[in-house]
Amino acid sequence: MPDDARARQRTGTGLGLLLALVLAAVLLTALPDDGEREGGDACVPRSVASWSADKDLTGEFARYGDDPSRADDWTGGDGTHSVRLPDGRVLWLFSDTYLGRVHAPPNPFGESYTWREASAPLVRNSAVVMRDGRLERTLSTPLFPDPAPNQWRWPVAARVEPRSPGSSQQVLRVLLWVRTAGQAPWIYGVPTATEVATLSLPDLRVESVVKVLDQQLVPDASRRVLFGTTLVEEDGWTYVFGGDDGQAASRPVSHAYVARVPEGRLAEPGAWQYWNGSEWGKAGARLPPVLGDGQRTGVGSAFSVARVRGTYVLFTMAAGSSGLTTVTSYWACSPAGPWHGPAKGFSPSLPAGGQVAAYNPQVHPELSGDGRLVLSYDVNWLDTGDAAAQLSRNVSLYRPRFVTLRAAPTR
Repeated sequence: MPDDARARQRTGTGLGLLLALVLAAVLLTALPDDGEREGGDACVPRSVASWSADKDLTGEFARYGDDPSRADDWTGGDGTHSVRLPDGRVLWLFSDTYLGRVHAPPNPFGESYTWREASAPLVRNSAVVMRDGRLERTLSTPLFPDPAPNQWRWPVAARVEPRSPGSSQQVLRVLLWVRTAGQAPWIYGVPTATEVATLSLPDLRVESVVKVLDQQLVPDASRRVLFGTTLVEEDGWTYVFGGDDGQAASRPVSHAYVARVPEGRLAEPGAWQYWNGSEWGKAGARLPPVLGDGQRTGVGSAFSVARVRGTYVLFTMAAGSSGLTTVTSYWACSPAGPWHGPAKGFSPSLPAGGQVAAYNPQVHPELSGDGRLVLSYDVNWLDTGDAAAQLSRNVSLYRPRFVTLRAAPTR
């Protein structure tokens, strides 16, 4: 081969290699840069291998709710989230909450259920303090006041973080969902905004509330995304998951979304980055979901994500007709996915009484360990027409229940 031909061949090979390296770099920068990309060494498929009812934790909430010694404390609620505080206490956060006292059975119908009076106070949110596994007091309610008439706040995920990056002072940051009263099908409120509340430690005083994502300008309310149903802390980032309310518009399942925020900056709207399908950036007019095809795959109105070794595992109510009784899971090597599943689900116990549904499965990392995950689920009466009467008639219909499970590698 002539020398000039060999030179051209070597030059072409070098240019091809250079272009390949550049393309690889571009592809890598487009992937989630959290160090847990698809195919990572520590990431393997995982699903629920075993589970059992956690009667002690379920019983502790029953004990506290039934305690007649105070007239202004928690007797039932949903939207169950928790966070461990620096002094070892666990703060439990709830959405709609019944206060007052409950009464021993029989109830006015002659049934053997603990019951509450129909006039019992109902507030939009509450917080209960646990110390050494025992619930001890309810903070003044509602902890987060309504932002405006016909609007309310539901607290969701929370974490302790530095007041600002690098600060030695810690605060508690609580994600809040703002909803506005609406007509059917929005009987649980129209999604409005995501906020972040900052609470001082250790006294748990609300210092400020900041709106981080306003969704009022999104015309299709079923496409509005509220963030904070769950979060995962990893490598200096807080990954915050959210969902839309597709179910409220008669869609089979909802969609999951994810954002991330540098540690210490949850209360800074400008610090939030949203996954847009190829990279992290500012919130666009319409965010693409990381999970959910609207039919076979997707999430309930609230779901939870836990990191089990190198694998992210998402727990949600199953799609379809079993979504009122069955918890299923998905797995991924990155918060942005791709998410694989759904896996075979399990059906935890429900209170007796007929039209009862389970929802909002939430993992509680501060209570988990040794390969075990503690997961709560809320229960409620299905028929909204007589739900209030049924929840008064049997208080166990509106209290969290707990299971302990293991998410093992899938063979």
